[in-house]
Amino acid sequence: MIAMAPTIDDLSRDFPEARNGTHWQLLSDAVMGGVSAGQMTRTVIAQRPAIRMQGDVSLENNGGFLQIALDLAPGGAAFDASGFAGIAVDVWGNGEEYGLHLRTANLSRPWQSYRMSFAAGPSWQEIRFPFQDFASHRTDLPFDAHLLRRIGIVAIGRAFTADVAVGGLRFFTARS
Repeated sequence: MIAMAPTIDDLSRDFPEARNGTHWQLLSDAVMGGVSAGQMTRTVIAQRPAIRMQGDVSLENNGGFLQIALDLAPGGAAFDASGFAGIAVDVWGNGEEYGLHLRTANLSRPWQSYRMSFAAGPSWQEIRFPFQDFASHRTDLPFDAHLLRRIGIVAIGRAFTADVAVGGLRFFTARS
């Protein structure tokens, strides 16, 4: 298990590498026959570097998601985030609702996660996601911050045009 500094990604490294040494990935429902299509780019929005996901979410062929995801330790290893209260994300978007999904090393199925929704408006904002507020999705296992593995920003569950950007990710403590 790997312990981690508070900054996950400040976009200081060459795309798609994050500050934590892992790489951003674009995932879609195409892996299971869906037809949602999107792209992930490194860009500047309102004078701020960003990882941007754009595309169309389609429910055809039992699809319905686009995701940009980042492993929180090299090789997909778990690390201990129990010293933190949650994750803060700087986001910008098109006013739509998105999800922040977390995966832990004890989840075995790709559809299992811990989730919170958020609206991404047309100006940069920091949104804090306390670990205690995440809802389990298709698992009975409680969230365990000792085993945190991956974070995803997800456009999911309905047909719409996704346009969301991340300008930074970091852990926060109850004191910060």
